[in-house]
Amino acid sequence: MAELLPSPPAGRYEDPATERLYRKQRLAAAFRLFSRFGFEEGVAGHITARDPEDTETFWVNPFAMHFGHISVSDLIQVDASGEVIDGDRPVNRAAFAIHSQVHAARPDVVAAAHSHSVHGKAWSALGRLLEPITQDVCAFYEDHGLFDDYTGVVLDTEEGKRIAHALGEHKAVILRNHGLLTVGHSVEEAAWWFITMERSCQAQLLASAAGTTVLIDPDQATRTHAQIGHPMAGRINFKPLLDRIVAEQPDLLD
Repeated sequence: MAELLPSPPAGRYEDPATERLYRKQRLAAAFRLFSRFGFEEGVAGHITARDPEDTETFWVNPFAMHFGHISVSDLIQVDASGEVIDGDRPVNRAAFAIHSQVHAARPDVVAAAHSHSVHGKAWSALGRLLEPITQDVCAFYEDHGLFDDYTGVVLDTEEGKRIAHALGEHKAVILRNHGLLTVGHSVEEAAWWFITMERSCQAQLLASAAGTTVLIDPDQATRTHAQIGHPMAGRINFKPLLDRIVAEQPDLLD
């Protein structure tokens, strides 16, 4: 049975092969967690991790494979033209159209996550940014964008470029009538931002349905963002979830 690589003290491993395995293990764990949280919607949804050596390529889930079945060995590597260069299963064309352009536009991004989670797509139908109504949502305060358009299933890289533009330098973007997309400087970060953003959408929907929301003061929201919205916060918050899913489903490391 494979073992989970520990987090490197310097943030990443110097050896590309070890860093690659580190990222792929977290990627497989993220898919299992997304399955646990019910973020699947048929064949929709994908999380990618940039390869640490061939940085114009990324690792992603195979097309039409259930998140709850994905292990490290199932992940496929896709190049800048959309060809699978490692793995024997096809890539989701929407995954390539979106993620290839996000990775190209943001060299600092190691991972990106997108799925059709229920509360994320419900909130996206309103065509609005999230408001600072809770401590947790302040992680996204003035740090998420809105792609205020919908033109069908994203299969064209030009549409992916527009999504990347709407993302800008933020950690997340709401895709109107579609769902959420988050990015991070690590797989852990991108996955955690998606999980907590989905929950923030749920909280906003519940609070708005119950009555008039009270917003956190802008200065306090900015201060809270600095405390909980930085990259290390994303990695730290993902760790308990990682430890639990690996303990419960160690086969994800195979």
